[in-house]
Amino acid sequence: MASVAYTADELAQRFGLRLHGDGAVRVDGVGTLARAGASQLAFLANPKYRSQLAQSQAGIVVMREDDAAGYDRTALIARDPYAAFARISALFEPRPVRDAGVHASAVVDPSASVDPSAHVGPFVSIGARSRVEPGAIVGPGCVIGEDCVVGAGSELVARVTLVARVRLGQRVTIHPGAVLGAAGFGLAMEAGRWLNVPQLGGVTVGDDCEIGANTCIDRGAIEDTVLEEDVRLDNLIQIGHNVVIGAHTAIAGCAAVAGSARIGRYCLIGGAAGVVGHLEICDKVVVTAMSLVTSSIREPGEYSSGTPLMDNRSWRKNAARFKQLDALARRIGGRGTAD
Repeated sequence: MASVAYTADELAQRFGLRLHGDGAVRVDGVGTLARAGASQLAFLANPKYRSQLAQSQAGIVVMREDDAAGYDRTALIARDPYAAFARISALFEPRPVRDAGVHASAVVDPSASVDPSAHVGPFVSIGARSRVEPGAIVGPGCVIGEDCVVGAGSELVARVTLVARVRLGQRVTIHPGAVLGAAGFGLAMEAGRWLNVPQLGGVTVGDDCEIGANTCIDRGAIEDTVLEEDVRLDNLIQIGHNVVIGAHTAIAGCAAVAGSARIGRYCLIGGAAGVVGHLEICDKVVVTAMSLVTSSIREPGEYSSGTPLMDNRSWRKNAARFKQLDALARRIGGRGTAD
Protein backbone atom coordinates (compact mmCIF):
# COMPACT_ATOMS: atom_id res chain seq x y z
CA MET A 1 0.00 0.00 0.00
CA ALA A 2 1.45 3.34 -1.02
CA SER A 3 2.16 5.76 1.84
CA VAL A 4 0.25 9.02 2.05
CA ALA A 5 1.62 12.33 3.27
CA TYR A 6 0.07 15.64 4.22
CA THR A 7 1.48 19.10 4.87
CA ALA A 8 0.71 21.01 8.03
CA ASP A 9 -1.22 23.54 5.98
CA GLU A 10 -3.36 20.79 4.41
CA LEU A 11 -4.13 19.31 7.82
CA ALA A 12 -4.98 22.71 9.30
CA GLN A 13 -7.46 23.43 6.53
CA ARG A 14 -8.97 19.95 6.50
CA PHE A 15 -9.62 19.81 10.25
CA GLY A 16 -10.22 23.48 11.01
CA LEU A 17 -7.06 23.96 13.10
CA ARG A 18 -4.82 27.00 13.41
CA LEU A 19 -1.35 26.65 11.90
CA HIS A 20 1.68 27.64 13.96
CA GLY A 21 5.00 27.62 12.09
CA ASP A 22 5.92 26.20 8.71
CA GLY A 23 2.89 25.03 6.75
CA ALA A 24 5.06 23.15 4.25
CA VAL A 25 6.21 20.55 6.81
CA ARG A 26 5.03 17.15 5.60
CA VAL A 27 4.17 14.05 7.66
CA ASP A 28 3.35 10.49 6.60
CA GLY A 29 2.48 8.93 9.96
CA VAL A 30 1.98 9.47 13.69
CA GLY A 31 3.99 8.79 16.83
CA THR A 32 4.28 9.61 20.51
CA LEU A 33 5.70 12.93 21.58
CA ALA A 34 8.86 11.22 22.89
CA ARG A 35 9.50 8.91 19.93
CA ALA A 36 8.04 10.54 16.81
CA GLY A 37 10.44 11.36 13.97
CA ALA A 38 10.62 14.36 11.69
CA SER A 39 8.08 12.86 9.27
CA GLN A 40 5.52 12.05 11.97
CA LEU A 41 2.79 13.93 13.79
CA ALA A 42 2.42 13.78 17.59
CA PHE A 43 0.17 15.46 20.14
CA LEU A 44 0.40 17.10 23.57
CA ALA A 45 -2.82 16.88 25.57
CA ASN A 46 -1.73 15.93 29.10
CA PRO A 47 0.33 18.60 30.95
CA LYS A 48 2.47 15.88 32.57
CA TYR A 49 4.16 15.35 29.17
CA ARG A 50 4.89 19.04 28.62
CA SER A 51 8.57 18.49 29.48
CA GLN A 52 8.94 16.19 26.44
CA LEU A 53 8.01 18.92 23.99
CA ALA A 54 11.43 20.62 23.85
CA GLN A 55 13.21 17.35 22.96
CA SER A 56 10.56 15.98 20.61
CA GLN A 57 11.63 15.40 17.00
CA ALA A 58 8.06 15.28 15.70
CA GLY A 59 7.55 17.20 12.48
CA ILE A 60 4.16 18.50 13.66
CA VAL A 61 2.70 18.58 17.17
CA VAL A 62 -1.00 19.08 17.89
CA MET A 63 -1.38 21.16 21.05
CA ARG A 64 -3.38 23.84 22.84
CA GLU A 65 -2.82 27.55 22.39
CA ASP A 66 -1.08 27.93 25.76
CA ASP A 67 1.41 25.16 25.04
CA ALA A 68 2.42 26.77 21.73
CA ALA A 69 3.73 29.93 23.40
CA GLY A 70 7.45 30.09 22.64
CA TYR A 71 7.42 26.90 20.57
CA ASP A 72 9.64 27.50 17.53
CA ARG A 73 8.62 24.53 15.38
CA THR A 74 5.44 23.55 13.54
CA ALA A 75 2.26 22.98 15.51
CA LEU A 76 -1.47 22.68 14.92
CA ILE A 77 -3.51 24.50 17.56
CA ALA A 78 -6.64 22.71 18.78
CA ARG A 79 -9.08 23.21 21.61
CA ASP A 80 -8.95 19.44 22.24
CA PRO A 81 -5.59 18.09 20.97
CA TYR A 82 -6.44 14.46 21.65
CA ALA A 83 -9.65 14.58 19.63
CA ALA A 84 -7.87 16.42 16.82
CA PHE A 85 -5.09 13.82 16.86
CA ALA A 86 -7.68 11.03 16.65
CA ARG A 87 -9.21 12.57 13.53
CA ILE A 88 -5.86 13.19 11.87
CA SER A 89 -4.40 9.77 12.68
CA ALA A 90 -7.37 8.12 10.92
CA LEU A 91 -5.85 9.38 7.65
CA PHE A 92 -2.91 7.03 8.16
CA GLU A 93 -4.87 3.93 9.17
CA PRO A 94 -4.64 1.28 6.43
CA ARG A 95 -8.10 0.14 5.40
CA PRO A 96 -8.33 -3.07 3.37
CA VAL A 97 -10.37 -2.88 0.20
CA ARG A 98 -13.38 -5.20 0.24
CA ASP A 99 -14.87 -6.10 -3.12
CA ALA A 100 -18.63 -6.17 -3.31
CA GLY A 101 -20.25 -9.56 -3.64
CA VAL A 102 -20.78 -12.87 -1.87
CA HIS A 103 -17.87 -15.31 -1.57
CA ALA A 104 -18.42 -18.70 -3.17
CA SER A 105 -18.05 -20.49 0.18
CA ALA A 106 -20.72 -18.40 1.92
CA VAL A 107 -24.16 -19.92 2.58
CA VAL A 108 -27.10 -17.53 2.27
CA ASP A 109 -30.67 -18.64 2.99
CA PRO A 110 -32.97 -18.10 -0.01
CA SER A 111 -35.21 -15.82 2.07
CA ALA A 112 -32.29 -13.60 3.14
CA SER A 113 -31.20 -10.54 1.17
CA VAL A 114 -27.73 -9.15 0.54
CA ASP A 115 -27.37 -5.76 -1.13
CA PRO A 116 -25.20 -5.93 -4.28
CA SER A 117 -22.80 -3.35 -2.82
CA ALA A 118 -22.20 -5.35 0.37
CA HIS A 119 -19.24 -7.69 0.95
CA VAL A 120 -19.83 -11.18 2.35
CA GLY A 121 -16.59 -13.02 3.02
CA PRO A 122 -15.59 -16.69 3.04
CA PHE A 123 -17.39 -19.26 5.19
CA VAL A 124 -20.17 -16.88 6.22
CA SER A 125 -23.64 -18.19 7.05
CA ILE A 126 -26.72 -15.96 6.74
CA GLY A 127 -30.03 -17.24 8.06
CA ALA A 128 -33.64 -16.92 7.07
CA ARG A 129 -35.17 -13.48 6.58
CA SER A 130 -31.96 -11.66 7.48
CA ARG A 131 -30.78 -8.61 5.58
CA VAL A 132 -27.34 -7.17 4.77
CA GLU A 133 -27.71 -3.54 3.73
CA PRO A 134 -25.68 -1.40 1.28
CA GLY A 135 -21.94 -1.14 1.84
CA ALA A 136 -21.92 -3.51 4.81
CA ILE A 137 -18.98 -5.86 5.35
CA VAL A 138 -19.46 -9.35 6.77
CA GLY A 139 -16.00 -10.75 7.39
CA PRO A 140 -14.79 -14.35 7.28
CA GLY A 141 -16.45 -16.93 9.46
CA CYS A 142 -19.35 -14.77 10.62
CA VAL A 143 -22.69 -16.38 11.45
CA ILE A 144 -25.88 -14.36 11.04
CA GLY A 145 -28.95 -16.15 12.33
CA GLU A 146 -32.59 -15.61 11.58
CA ASP A 147 -34.33 -12.22 11.38
CA CYS A 148 -31.18 -10.12 11.70
CA VAL A 149 -30.25 -6.85 10.04
CA VAL A 150 -26.71 -5.63 9.33
CA GLY A 151 -27.13 -1.91 8.71
CA ALA A 152 -25.64 0.11 5.88
CA GLY A 153 -21.89 0.66 6.18
CA SER A 154 -21.57 -1.66 9.19
CA GLU A 155 -18.71 -4.13 9.56
CA LEU A 156 -18.54 -7.52 11.23
CA VAL A 157 -14.78 -7.97 11.24
CA ALA A 158 -14.51 -11.78 11.58
CA ARG A 159 -16.13 -14.69 13.44
CA VAL A 160 -18.93 -12.50 14.77
CA THR A 161 -22.17 -14.27 15.67
CA LEU A 162 -25.59 -12.66 15.50
CA VAL A 163 -27.74 -15.42 16.96
CA ALA A 164 -31.31 -14.24 16.34
CA ARG A 165 -33.30 -11.01 16.04
CA VAL A 166 -30.30 -8.69 16.11
CA ARG A 167 -30.73 -5.36 14.35
CA LEU A 168 -27.65 -3.26 13.75
CA GLY A 169 -27.91 0.39 12.76
CA GLN A 170 -25.64 2.14 10.29
CA ARG A 171 -21.84 2.19 10.57
CA VAL A 172 -21.69 -0.28 13.44
CA THR A 173 -18.37 -2.07 13.95
CA ILE A 174 -18.20 -5.44 15.71
CA HIS A 175 -14.83 -7.05 16.41
CA PRO A 176 -13.91 -10.75 16.25
CA GLY A 177 -15.55 -13.27 18.54
CA ALA A 178 -18.41 -11.06 19.70
CA VAL A 179 -21.78 -12.74 20.19
CA LEU A 180 -25.00 -10.76 20.01
CA GLY A 181 -28.45 -12.19 20.56
CA ALA A 182 -27.64 -15.29 22.60
CA ALA A 183 -30.33 -16.34 25.05
CA GLY A 184 -30.48 -14.21 28.16
CA PHE A 185 -29.92 -15.81 31.57
CA GLY A 186 -33.56 -16.23 32.51
CA LEU A 187 -34.40 -19.00 34.97
CA ALA A 188 -37.35 -19.97 37.14
CA MET A 189 -37.21 -22.53 39.96
CA GLU A 190 -39.91 -25.20 39.83
CA ALA A 191 -40.04 -28.28 42.05
CA GLY A 192 -36.37 -27.97 42.90
CA ARG A 193 -35.16 -27.74 39.31
CA TRP A 194 -34.36 -24.81 37.03
CA LEU A 195 -36.76 -23.99 34.23
CA ASN A 196 -35.52 -21.88 31.33
CA VAL A 197 -37.57 -18.76 30.61
CA PRO A 198 -37.82 -18.33 26.81
CA GLN A 199 -35.94 -15.27 25.58
CA LEU A 200 -38.31 -13.93 22.95
CA GLY A 201 -36.85 -10.47 22.42
CA GLY A 202 -33.87 -9.37 20.37
CA VAL A 203 -30.97 -6.89 20.39
CA THR A 204 -31.16 -3.41 18.89
CA VAL A 205 -27.89 -1.54 18.26
CA GLY A 206 -27.98 2.11 17.21
CA ASP A 207 -25.91 3.90 14.59
CA ASP A 208 -22.12 4.34 15.00
CA CYS A 209 -21.71 1.85 17.85
CA GLU A 210 -18.57 -0.23 18.32
CA ILE A 211 -18.46 -3.59 20.11
CA GLY A 212 -15.17 -5.16 21.16
CA ALA A 213 -13.76 -8.65 20.69
CA ASN A 214 -15.43 -11.50 22.59
CA THR A 215 -18.07 -9.23 24.07
CA CYS A 216 -21.50 -10.80 24.60
CA ILE A 217 -24.87 -9.03 24.45
CA ASP A 218 -27.85 -11.23 25.35
CA ARG A 219 -31.21 -10.83 23.67
CA GLY A 220 -34.15 -9.66 25.72
CA ALA A 221 -36.67 -11.89 27.44
CA ILE A 222 -39.67 -10.05 25.99
CA GLU A 223 -38.48 -6.63 24.81
CA ASP A 224 -35.09 -5.95 23.21
CA THR A 225 -31.73 -5.33 24.79
CA VAL A 226 -30.84 -1.86 23.50
CA LEU A 227 -27.67 0.07 22.75
CA GLU A 228 -28.48 3.59 21.66
CA GLU A 229 -26.33 5.48 19.14
CA ASP A 230 -22.55 5.84 19.50
CA VAL A 231 -22.19 3.41 22.41
CA ARG A 232 -18.66 2.01 22.69
CA LEU A 233 -18.01 -1.36 24.33
CA ASP A 234 -14.50 -2.71 24.92
CA ASN A 235 -13.44 -6.36 24.78
CA LEU A 236 -14.76 -9.12 27.04
CA ILE A 237 -17.86 -7.36 28.31
CA GLN A 238 -21.11 -9.08 29.35
CA ILE A 239 -24.37 -7.23 28.77
CA GLY A 240 -27.37 -9.05 30.21
CA HIS A 241 -30.85 -9.32 28.76
CA ASN A 242 -33.10 -6.26 28.60
CA VAL A 243 -30.28 -3.88 29.48
CA VAL A 244 -30.60 -0.39 27.98
CA ILE A 245 -27.42 1.66 27.44
CA GLY A 246 -27.82 5.32 26.59
CA ALA A 247 -26.20 7.11 23.68
CA HIS A 248 -22.49 7.98 23.78
CA THR A 249 -21.75 5.79 26.82
CA ALA A 250 -18.44 3.88 26.89
CA ILE A 251 -17.69 0.74 28.91
CA ALA A 252 -14.15 -0.62 29.42
CA GLY A 253 -13.04 -4.24 29.24
CA CYS A 254 -14.20 -7.08 31.52
CA ALA A 255 -17.16 -5.10 32.87
CA ALA A 256 -20.52 -6.80 33.39
CA VAL A 257 -24.03 -5.37 33.40
CA ALA A 258 -26.77 -7.59 34.79
CA GLY A 259 -30.20 -7.95 33.30
CA SER A 260 -32.70 -5.08 33.05
CA ALA A 261 -30.25 -2.42 34.25
CA ARG A 262 -30.59 0.96 32.57
CA ILE A 263 -27.49 3.09 32.00
CA GLY A 264 -27.85 6.71 30.93
CA ARG A 265 -26.23 8.80 28.23
CA TYR A 266 -22.60 9.95 28.29
CA CYS A 267 -21.63 7.55 31.07
CA LEU A 268 -18.17 6.02 31.52
CA ILE A 269 -17.91 2.58 33.15
CA GLY A 270 -14.38 1.52 34.10
CA GLY A 271 -12.72 -1.83 33.50
CA ALA A 272 -13.95 -4.86 35.48
CA ALA A 273 -16.77 -2.84 37.02
CA GLY A 274 -20.09 -4.51 37.71
CA VAL A 275 -23.65 -3.21 37.57
CA VAL A 276 -26.36 -5.12 39.42
CA GLY A 277 -29.58 -5.83 37.58
CA HIS A 278 -32.85 -3.86 37.68
CA LEU A 279 -31.28 -0.55 38.69
CA GLU A 280 -30.82 2.78 36.92
CA ILE A 281 -27.79 4.97 36.36
CA CYS A 282 -28.55 8.53 35.28
CA ASP A 283 -26.76 10.47 32.54
CA LYS A 284 -23.12 11.59 32.87
CA VAL A 285 -22.00 9.17 35.55
CA VAL A 286 -18.42 7.87 35.84
CA VAL A 287 -17.95 4.51 37.58
CA THR A 288 -14.28 3.84 38.27
CA ALA A 289 -12.55 0.52 37.57
CA MET A 290 -13.34 -2.51 39.74
CA SER A 291 -16.36 -0.80 41.31
CA LEU A 292 -19.66 -2.59 41.96
CA VAL A 293 -22.87 -0.62 41.51
CA THR A 294 -25.47 -2.14 43.84
CA SER A 295 -28.08 0.64 43.91
CA SER A 296 -29.43 3.20 41.47
CA ILE A 297 -27.41 6.36 40.83
CA ARG A 298 -29.60 9.42 40.38
CA GLU A 299 -27.05 12.27 40.39
CA PRO A 300 -24.27 12.80 37.81
CA GLY A 301 -20.72 12.46 39.13
CA GLU A 302 -17.89 10.02 39.78
CA TYR A 303 -18.51 6.92 41.88
CA SER A 304 -16.16 4.27 43.29
CA SER A 305 -16.26 1.23 45.53
CA GLY A 306 -13.91 -1.49 46.68
CA THR A 307 -10.83 -1.81 48.86
CA PRO A 308 -7.58 -0.17 47.70
CA LEU A 309 -4.51 -2.30 47.07
CA MET A 310 -2.15 -2.78 50.02
CA ASP A 311 0.39 -5.33 51.20
CA ASN A 312 -1.20 -8.67 52.04
CA ARG A 313 -0.38 -8.56 55.77
CA SER A 314 -2.12 -5.21 56.17
CA TRP A 315 -5.07 -6.36 54.07
CA ARG A 316 -5.57 -9.47 56.24
CA LYS A 317 -5.56 -7.38 59.41
CA ASN A 318 -8.01 -4.88 57.96
CA ALA A 319 -10.24 -7.63 56.57
CA ALA A 320 -10.49 -9.16 60.04
CA ARG A 321 -11.68 -5.81 61.38
CA PHE A 322 -14.34 -5.27 58.69
CA LYS A 323 -16.72 -7.51 60.67
CA GLN A 324 -16.22 -5.33 63.74
CA LEU A 325 -17.18 -2.02 62.09
CA ASP A 326 -20.88 -2.21 62.91
CA ALA A 327 -20.25 -2.96 66.57
CA LEU A 328 -17.69 -0.16 66.75
CA ALA A 329 -20.10 2.32 65.18
CA ARG A 330 -22.80 1.34 67.67
CA ARG A 331 -20.45 1.87 70.61
CA ILE A 332 -19.33 5.26 69.34
CA GLY A 333 -22.93 6.28 68.67
CA GLY A 334 -24.03 5.20 72.13
CA ARG A 335 -26.54 2.69 70.79
CA GLY A 336 -24.90 -0.34 72.27
CA THR A 337 -22.40 -1.48 74.87
CA ALA A 338 -19.14 -3.34 74.51
CA ASP A 339 -19.04 -6.97 75.59
